[in-house]
Amino acid sequence: MKRIITGLALASAATLLAAGPAQAAPAAKDPVAAVKKQFVAGKGVKFSERTTAVQGRMRGIITRRSGAYQFSKTGVAASDITGKFNLKGMGSGDDEDKTLKALSRPERTITIGKTSYLSGGLWVDLLPADKTWVRMRNVPFSGLSGVYGQPLNLTESATLKTLFKSAKPAKGGYVGKITVGELRRISPSFRGNLMLGAASKKTAKIALSWKLTVDAKGLPSRLVTTMPLAALSSNTDDESALSVETLYSGWGNAVKITAPPADQVTDELKDGTDSTDEIPSLTVPLSSIAK
Repeated sequence: MKRIITGLALASAATLLAAGPAQAAPAAKDPVAAVKKQFVAGKGVKFSERTTAVQGRMRGIITRRSGAYQFSKTGVAASDITGKFNLKGMGSGDDEDKTLKALSRPERTITIGKTSYLSGGLWVDLLPADKTWVRMRNVPFSGLSGVYGQPLNLTESATLKTLFKSAKPAKGGYVGKITVGELRRISPSFRGNLMLGAASKKTAKIALSWKLTVDAKGLPSRLVTTMPLAALSSNTDDESALSVETLYSGWGNAVKITAPPADQVTDELKDGTDSTDEIPSLTVPLSSIAK
């Protein structure tokens, strides 16, 4: 990817939501082992989530996302995710206003292996008239809304295992922290959604805080991650923050995800640009978040 998706344009200071103090030990089941047992071909899990921007005393939901993961014997085989930015037009009618309105349309991303197919949202205006999906190869990209989605992918064995190396018991589950540098090293989805090169020394040291609630079997039911916006972009005010809440359901249920019809898929955007060469730059002002 030649272009970098930028972070949110939040100008003033924000308070990073810290995870609560460690309390009584949760269920005895090991979440790492519990999730690994779910890796059965044709089975999967559903999720829903929302991302909230925090700027001082101001809070606003930026995105809402939902979808499902389909497993193989070794991990995730495919995913189908729909996301939507919670934005309002500014009434100016200029290019920025049109972009905000386009982002407010639902965006759907189907990923099979390392190939992603994107439709809706901003892509509607970028696709040729006779195509409804754009294909991106060799990058686990879950859409523009995914850039602001849950950074901790619990369906990745290496990610989950690393999180629990330093996790502490808390009421109903666990709490912990992980740096951007370590997360980038182990998580393909985190690297894919940011589409960045190596993190700077400063950015790599930024910590993400998380709190995980598990059920009686040790399976994740709720994950809340908080992070400075600087974790997504070094050009963003590092005192602003995001809080991402993800709810999991239906572990072990049947999930079947298929690629879109081939005749509806293209590798090129409307202007002939290869989809793997250029991704739209994205800046979302806090003033545009719908109440």
